[in-house]
Formats: sequence, C-alpha cells, structure tokens
Amino acid sequence: MKYTKLGTKGPVISTVGFGAWGISGRDWGKTDDDSSRRAIHAAIDAGVTFIDTADVYGFGHSEELIREVLSERSDRDKLVIATKAGNNFYPYIGQNHVITPANNDYSVTHLEFAAEQSLKRLNLETLDILQLHSPGLEILERDEPWLALEKLKRDGKIRHAGWSVLSFGETAQAHILERHHDLLDVIQVRYNLLERQAEEVLLPMALRYGTGVIVRIPLLFGLLSGKFNRSTTFGENDHRRTNLSPEKLAAYLDGLAGYTPVFEKYSNYSIAQLSLRFCISHPACHVVIPGGKTGEQVDENVVASDIDFIPFEEYVK
Repeated sequence: MKYTKLGTKGPVISTVGFGAWGISGRDWGKTDDDSSRRAIHAAIDAGVTFIDTADVYGFGHSEELIREVLSERSDRDKLVIATKAGNNFYPYIGQNHVITPANNDYSVTHLEFAAEQSLKRLNLETLDILQLHSPGLEILERDEPWLALEKLKRDGKIRHAGWSVLSFGETAQAHILERHHDLLDVIQVRYNLLERQAEEVLLPMALRYGTGVIVRIPLLFGLLSGKFNRSTTFGENDHRRTNLSPEKLAAYLDGLAGYTPVFEKYSNYSIAQLSLRFCISHPACHVVIPGGKTGEQVDENVVASDIDFIPFEEYVK
C-alpha cells in the first residue's frame, strides 16, 4: 500500500480508501452486517487508513458499523474517518422508503446537530473530516454552510473541512473552490474512466491550491469491475436501477470498449484495478474510495495502490 498527504493541509492516508455507502443497508440492495464488518477489517488489515462515509448512509448505520469495527481494533489512531452532512434524514427514520429521500438542510443549526450526531455514532471526540454532502449551487452561494464549517473547526468538532461536489457539477461549481479554498482542506469529486468532467477545471484548480482530492464512484457503481453486461439488472431497492438503467448501461459499456488496448496491455491486472489506478494516476487526486461488501472485493481493490508504474497518459484515448 502506498501513502500520500491529502493535499497541503490534510493528513497522510492510503491512496486506496474504503467507501462505506454500499455497506449501509440502504440503496444498494441486500447487505449483511457481518460481511460488511469483515470487509472493513479486511481493508484496514490490507493497509487502508482512510474510510469515507456519510450520516445519511443507512440513516446512520454506516457510521455505526464503522464504530463497531474501530472498537475491536488497537490501531484506531492510524485511521482517518471522513463523513458528510447536509441531507436531513432524521424526519424519515422509521418510515419505509425504497430509496433514501433527499431533504437538504445546510443551515448552521442542522450542520452543527449533524456533526454532533456523527460524533456520537462514531464514538469520536473530533471528526477528522466533515464534508458538505453534494449541495446544489444555490446552497453553495449562501453563507450558512461555510459559516457552519468555520464554526465547527473553531469549536474543535472537526479537524478538516470538505466539500463533496455535486455529480456532473464539477465545472459549473468550480468557482466555489476558487472562493473558499482557504477554508476547504479537501474536496470529493465524481471521477472515473468514463466520467472525466472534473479534468476540465476543478482538478487543475485543486492542484493549484493544494486542495486534497477524494475520488468517489471510481468504479462507476461497479460497472468498472468488468462484471456487468447489457443484460445486467438491479433490484427495486438498488439505486443502480436508475443510475445504471439499460440505456445508461449500454452507453457506458460502449465507452468502456475504448480502453480495451490498456486492459489488454496490462491483462495481468483486473479492469477494476486498472480503473482505480487511473484515478490515482491523476496528479491532483490523492485517494480513491471504492466500496466493498466483501473482503474479496477489498483485496482486489487495494492492489491498485501498488500499480504505480502505469502513467496517467496511458489512459488518454
């Protein structure tokens, strides 16, 4: 496992992290808590020191699973836990929703409350990183989210302030980083072989300011595992039923075919490993956060950290 500093102001972390949305018990189909805990343990055992979650994942369940694993380990101090806030799911607890509803609240009051609840669920005194959870531009233009992050930092509730950029808003929202780069220690972006919009403006800007960059959806909801085809379908309680609809799936698979020369050249590695390596290879990107429901998936993912001989230019079609 390779390690790097998360931007100029962030902590030193593993270049492959663990994304904890898929283990939350919501939005990804059926999950098993025992298997999820084993997956987190497997990641840490493999050298992963960065775990990304959010308060809304499983209505807090993802954070609770992380706490349970941390309580069983003696190496907690080496781990960096990043979470997110801004989707006020609390009114929906106890209700039966197939997919988690959106209920944006980026007020100072709610973000302070959300941070306190995450601290309790994770059993921490200070959050390593708190990120605004993909707000729209209208919200980002307000003062409240930024005042909340400043206050949480000042009060010692969070060490680092972050912003998870809205999917496909990487260019339209890039000026927000320009405006708030002094406060923002890290950003999180949607970036993978088939979705490279972040390269246009946002990643060069992050590199210029020394902002830490966390890459989410690096395997495009599992499509870049190489295990999906045009006949793949998803259950009713799986967000991929919409995000990887038959039409989208077909278009993505067509795009993936353009990378066949790279996959064939490095055929001793899996498509997933090469896809993760692509993200890490970008000079602005510090860590990828693939999910993993099983230890076997985690073991495959972490190999990407050590494939450091494949230059970014190899992936330019």
